[in-house]
Amino acid sequence: MRLHALFWLPLLVAWPGSGQQTVIVRPQEIDDVLVNPGIGFMTFQRFNGDRLNEGLKWTEGYPIEYQPLRGTLENENHPMTSIAYFRLYWKFLEPEQEKYRWELIDKALATARERGQTLMLRIAPYGTGPDNDVPDWYRKLAGEEPEEKRRIPKWRTDPENPLYVKHFTAMVRALGARYDGHPDLESVDLSIVGAWGEGAGSDLLSEPVRRALVDAYIDSFRKTPLVMLLTDEKTNKYGLSRAHVGWRVDCLGDMGGFNPNWSHMNDYYPQAIIHFGMRDAWKKAPVTLEVCWVMQHWLNQGWDVDYIIDQSLKWHISSFNAKSSPVPRQWQPQVERWLKRMGYRFVLRKFTYPSEVTQNGKLAFTSWWENKGVAPCYRRFPLALRLTSDRATAVLPTEADITTWLPGDNLYDGAVFVPPDLAPGDYDLDLAILDARSGEPKVKLAIAGLKSDGWYHLGRIRVAPPR
Repeated sequence: MRLHALFWLPLLVAWPGSGQQTVIVRPQEIDDVLVNPGIGFMTFQRFNGDRLNEGLKWTEGYPIEYQPLRGTLENENHPMTSIAYFRLYWKFLEPEQEKYRWELIDKALATARERGQTLMLRIAPYGTGPDNDVPDWYRKLAGEEPEEKRRIPKWRTDPENPLYVKHFTAMVRALGARYDGHPDLESVDLSIVGAWGEGAGSDLLSEPVRRALVDAYIDSFRKTPLVMLLTDEKTNKYGLSRAHVGWRVDCLGDMGGFNPNWSHMNDYYPQAIIHFGMRDAWKKAPVTLEVCWVMQHWLNQGWDVDYIIDQSLKWHISSFNAKSSPVPRQWQPQVERWLKRMGYRFVLRKFTYPSEVTQNGKLAFTSWWENKGVAPCYRRFPLALRLTSDRATAVLPTEADITTWLPGDNLYDGAVFVPPDLAPGDYDLDLAILDARSGEPKVKLAIAGLKSDGWYHLGRIRVAPPR
């Protein structure tokens, strides 16, 4: 293995009277865009390596039309991503009552993994077109909708009908029973009413119905993160009262596209985040935002992309859905700036360790980290040290909880035991944040010193026999 860059000279400090030397490492920060789990841009109804949508159109809610891999995972005119987003209408998942087409989700999860991604998922109750109503069997059960309900914008069925609560929540609970905690499932949208599952009219729900719909998700997804649409005070505050849930909106960037005197960016989102109680939700669960129209539409309208980006960072964005549409080339510098702040970005500022340890002894260390992003990492990936020589390798997991590393400075001091059978000698000391399932490096750091196998080199350490 080789170092990609020489990035520090370890400093040895001898403590008077101890006979022990401490190695002080101060890594060199890098400015690269990092593709890391759970953050950044995402593909939509597509995966890394697929062709993007053309023009200003996109698809959503229908079973994925899979594209053969073209020999590269790179996305032309679109950032590389770690997330694929799949939105599916209820009617396609449950075409017959209690007969679910799990293969639609299973294939999406497997394809995401093959393309280096995890899957974000929403099951929307219905859309607005003739072919994306509620399931046909449910429409027959529910019968003709009351006139007053049909007049509510973006409602196609009455959620107060006991049949809706019964059957929609049954689907959600079945979904959770099968997929909660799946290692390739990034998050699930808490989608309950309204066209595209965006929650329009959720403020009109009676309290028992609201609670039943929200509870179905919170009771069923104890491990996989949940993300609520930013809809209304009652629904959002109730969700937060039950669990740590994040939030999302589906119209980031609107600067007056619906009304020249009103916009989501200036007249709804800033106020709703506060009024609906979601201001601090980002500390425990992700904020994931979706483009209004597509980014080319922003450019065509002359909207200020820097303002849009800065607002999203202020709201602690972790991930962004550009609807698998091209990013305007002239905005590449702005997008790269965005990607370097979106979510978490870990810089190891200082690491200290003893120059020598003994077999079956403790390797005590201190570490100072800076999270230069705007959010924590919401998955508890293990932080580990590694000792390697020509004769032996030992991976030593720490007890660090990186989900607590909020933006700014973070300290983690710990100790790991050296295996008693590790042969005495000189070793390379490396560090990495790992995938808990594979044990391989998972999270890239914003420092130099990356080895070809994904670990970061800290220095040398001697393992000695017990004294």
